[in-house]
Amino acid sequence: MTSAFGNASRRQVENVDPWSRWSCTGLLVFLLVGTCGCKGNAQSQPILPATEVSVVEVQAAPVTIFDQYVAQTQAPDTIEIRSQVTGLLERQAFADGQQIRKGELLYEIDRRPFEAQVAQIKAQLAQAEASLINAQQNLARDTRLVAENFVSQQAYDNTLAQQRSAAAVVAAQKALLRNAILNLGYTTIRAPRGGYISASLVKPGAVITAQQTLLTTLYSSDPMWVSFSVSEDKLLELQKTLQRPPGESPDQANPFHVWLSDGSEYNFPGHLNFVDAAIDQKSGTLQIRVSVPNPDRVLRPGLFVRVTVPSLQERNAIRIPQQAVQELQGLKSVYVVNSSNKAEPRQIEARYRVGSDWVVDSGLTPGERVVVEGTGKLRPGAPVKPALTAQDGQHSSGEVSTSSASKQSPAAARPPG
Repeated sequence: MTSAFGNASRRQVENVDPWSRWSCTGLLVFLLVGTCGCKGNAQSQPILPATEVSVVEVQAAPVTIFDQYVAQTQAPDTIEIRSQVTGLLERQAFADGQQIRKGELLYEIDRRPFEAQVAQIKAQLAQAEASLINAQQNLARDTRLVAENFVSQQAYDNTLAQQRSAAAVVAAQKALLRNAILNLGYTTIRAPRGGYISASLVKPGAVITAQQTLLTTLYSSDPMWVSFSVSEDKLLELQKTLQRPPGESPDQANPFHVWLSDGSEYNFPGHLNFVDAAIDQKSGTLQIRVSVPNPDRVLRPGLFVRVTVPSLQERNAIRIPQQAVQELQGLKSVYVVNSSNKAEPRQIEARYRVGSDWVVDSGLTPGERVVVEGTGKLRPGAPVKPALTAQDGQHSSGEVSTSSASKQSPAAARPPG
């Protein structure tokens, strides 16, 4: 019975149409090839995971651009103390480096030779005055006699000449006496103004020569001058900046900020004091001087400092961290995260830096998200998983520099307030 069932099955298979058998086989092969092809495409184009990056949302804020220059302090009144007379230095009345008030005693020179000269000239003056009295009496007598013709006209003229000569001698002696008294006063040297005095270059017991021997130097301290040079290409820009707006007081117009050698900012701003009339043809620079208050004597004459000069103000400036910017052959670019959370390269223009931030001139708009960390792993159009971070120093006022230095010095920028 089993063999009969098997024979019947074989007969049914043999009776099947050959074209039907080929159709089933082709369909099976097609399904197998399609399945393998789908697996191959899936393996060649895998779905990339989103890259985690840190982004900042750029905002517009006011920024003031400053130019920075190397400067040197100078005392407005620097007075070299010299003697007006030659003599023996007898006493030094001050301590080296101390503060001096106007009129305070500095030096004393031996007075005895000058006192003797005054006494001698006084005696000569008394003698000349006695001769003058005698000449006046003779002139009065001859005046009466010549009227009565008892004295010749020639004798009268001689008496008149003697009287005038005696008067001239008296006037000369009086002038010598005034000069001797003046020299006697010069033996006491006093401070012509207040300030701080340097070390004495001559000690008591030395002989000093009039108007030649330098005794010491007196420096004023408040205010202090800060002098620097502006390059020719910055002159026109600076002139526009220094034009004070209408209604603004002189004390508030464009203050100059002074930075000390340790990097700290000086407490008091400076104000324009002097601009030279002509440009130095050798260096191509213009000399500028700023006056700075110095009540605590922090500034000393001859210090090297830096001066930041306001040159440009941007009310709606965009700042981004320096690490977000990629530079290649002078071109700057950043990655911006679009609304689909994909990285989009963007070329920008930026000339100035504020601390560690670039001030963007063009290429970005407020509200856009810029990648600051993870830019090395990004490709154009790559999906990202952004994490918003706060931008450091967005409203700070620290020291800054520019990307391109000028002939005189690098430019600087500082946000207001």
